[in-house]
Amino acid sequence: MLCARGRLLKRRRMTKKLIRESKEINMAEGPITISLEGRIDSGNAAEVEKSIRGRLPEGAPAVLDASGLNYISSAGLRILLRIKKTNPDLTLKGVNAEVYSILEMTGFTEMMEIEKAYRVVSVEGCEAIGRGANGTIYRIDMDNVVKVYNDANALEEIKHEREVARLALVLGIPTAISYDVVRVGDSYGSVFEMLNARSFSGILASEPEKLDWCVREYVKMLKKIHGTVVPEGKLPDVKETVLGWAEFMKDYLPPEAGEKLVSLVRQVPHSDHMIHGDYHTKNLELQNDEVLLIDMDTLAVGDPIFELGSMFNAFVGFSEPDHGRIKRFQGFDRSIGLEFWHKSLAAYLETSTEEKIKEVEDKARIIGYTRLVRRAIRRGALETESGRAETELWKGELLELLGRIDTLVFKRNELEIDALAEKLPAVQAFVEERLESVSCPPKARMQIELAVEEIFINIASYAYSEGGGRALVRVEVSDEPITVSITFIDHGVPYDPLAKEDPDVTLPVNERKIGGLGIFMTKQVMDDVVYEYRDGSNVLTLKKKL
Repeated sequence: MLCARGRLLKRRRMTKKLIRESKEINMAEGPITISLEGRIDSGNAAEVEKSIRGRLPEGAPAVLDASGLNYISSAGLRILLRIKKTNPDLTLKGVNAEVYSILEMTGFTEMMEIEKAYRVVSVEGCEAIGRGANGTIYRIDMDNVVKVYNDANALEEIKHEREVARLALVLGIPTAISYDVVRVGDSYGSVFEMLNARSFSGILASEPEKLDWCVREYVKMLKKIHGTVVPEGKLPDVKETVLGWAEFMKDYLPPEAGEKLVSLVRQVPHSDHMIHGDYHTKNLELQNDEVLLIDMDTLAVGDPIFELGSMFNAFVGFSEPDHGRIKRFQGFDRSIGLEFWHKSLAAYLETSTEEKIKEVEDKARIIGYTRLVRRAIRRGALETESGRAETELWKGELLELLGRIDTLVFKRNELEIDALAEKLPAVQAFVEERLESVSCPPKARMQIELAVEEIFINIASYAYSEGGGRALVRVEVSDEPITVSITFIDHGVPYDPLAKEDPDVTLPVNERKIGGLGIFMTKQVMDDVVYEYRDGSNVLTLKKKL
């Protein structure tokens, strides 16, 4: 046990050690760094402060390296407060858990920037269960996983991800919250408790017979995410990010195509609904029968088409040049990826109509290929033969799509389709699916089917000259009383079918004119038929009360 004189000598030696390890840097080159060692208490506080003051000009930015500090009393806290007043740009780093708890308890963590010391975790030999744009997730034991960030200066990213994950949880999205931040090599990681958790990728890889179950749960979570309204300003708008991708692409596409790509993105309306931004089967975990969403750093707000573009890449686009990529990335074969993507998109759109699925898929592909080409170019793809080949493949697909797609906007209750007679079965199937959802009576269903055929065939036959065009079919249902509205929109020759006089059905056969019965029967079986020419389009709406 040290006597009082011995303790005083020890404190003086500690102060001298602090002086020896202090590093003074020219203010123009950066902050002055001073190391704190051992203890700061009432016995040595005056000497410690004098030592710091001797090396720290008033007003200079400073970093106090507390990695060697294991004790601080109120006397030491008073030093920090006085230095903070004379040197406002003061940071403490490497603070151990015990000292940090004292600083937090006394409000110092709110007054100045304090960086906590982090325990060190090794991922050597650990299974990588997820890999994204910003980092890799490793299972470090049966109960825990760690997300290791690619950026060595990732503390702000970690803080952002923890904040948005808490926001998502408050808004009703089941997710895991990081309970610790650790050092992993030269970078940082977030630790999550994921007891007995399995990713959907792992389930699909080992139990492909559960694909339909995975699709159902995957889409259920996706709809929950997209149905969540986020308070203004809480999350970034993904449209701004995608617009940046499109602007980048203008230097690598023909001028007309580049301008059209930017225009298509700009025309997507703002949405304050949540999107995940990196929604694939490695970021969905099954833990004790509960489905959890992970990897939340890409959380944003925006139109669902931006989400679908990212999903297309994960299951299809990224592995188009090399089919083995999806196996290496997701853990399952490309055939499973293709099937999962198609079934998920169909379930999300609530349709089995292939034309509707293809319509939305093509719009998602525009977003997907834009991202893939930009990513490849930024990573030096144009400098290698293989890189140029895959870039040209994706760019070729993108140019083909830009040649025929005029909007990225889609709605579940709308079908955009070629105005061709052979497309009638697809139109009728699409309408039929919507009628099933409202339990439409058989008689009304037959009458609606008749009217749909007459109107669509009329558009297919007369709206466009050679070369054809597109038609949009929208199905809406209103209440009190339940009424089905079916709207047909085409950009063909202006034509008001209601302006034509009804045929006289009382005339004998030899006096009857051929034609004109289709719109007549439509008016007879529908409760209302309304036409208008609006914004260069023929708009015809049929209404039927159920």
